[in-house]
Amino acid sequence: MSDTTSLGASSAFKPQRLSATELHAKPSADYADKLATTQALLRRAAAEFQPIKQASSLGAEDVVITHLINALALDIPVFVLETGRLHAETLELLERTEAHSRAPIQIYRPQHEAVIEFVRHKGQNSIYDSIALRKECCGIRKMEPLARALAGQKAWITGLRREQSNARAEVPLIDESEVASKGLTKFNPLADWSWGDVWHYIAQNQVDYNPLHDQFFPSIGCVPCTRAISLGEEFRAGRWWWEDESAKECGLHVRAS
Repeated sequence: MSDTTSLGASSAFKPQRLSATELHAKPSADYADKLATTQALLRRAAAEFQPIKQASSLGAEDVVITHLINALALDIPVFVLETGRLHAETLELLERTEAHSRAPIQIYRPQHEAVIEFVRHKGQNSIYDSIALRKECCGIRKMEPLARALAGQKAWITGLRREQSNARAEVPLIDESEVASKGLTKFNPLADWSWGDVWHYIAQNQVDYNPLHDQFFPSIGCVPCTRAISLGEEFRAGRWWWEDESAKECGLHVRAS
């Protein structure tokens, strides 16, 4: 047997890495009911809560919601916070989404001067020095653009799920905690979906998704704040992994008390 034949034979038995759909697409027993509830909630949101937008990080949950908005032909634009530090894979997915989405895709970027000032005085990697500095960066790159994105809105839609973390374990389908302070109702149409439900929908409907999910990135944010997770780690273990679990929010989804 030649060396070439031997190499070919051995490589045939080399294990292949499973894609995120192959690994995770396992629907709950009541998946059909969950999907129907989500569709009804999105229709209600579009009919009764205008103006309304979907906030998308282009993560697995958000591409499902955008696909549903398009499939149901709902009058709901989608906005993305382009922080200036997103992965190349995320930016490429954003381009593809803009090209193929029926719903308008709006992009909000941080104020350039504020970013420059932060980097000049605090340093590009100062986010690792303290929670305060990391949250200051999030404030500039996410919170200020979010305020602009939601100005004048009556409601917004997110991909929050109860399964994502302990801090999100009680996420409601309809969150009215900011109605009094900001006049905003938040819809979380996938609140009771499992990770398997999300990926079942993606597989069943051939939804385009971020290839970083195939590399064990369940939650994807900015490059310096995101890493892959290992087997057995919590869903959001790859986000701000150097911080205490209780601090792992940027402020976008902290409920008013």
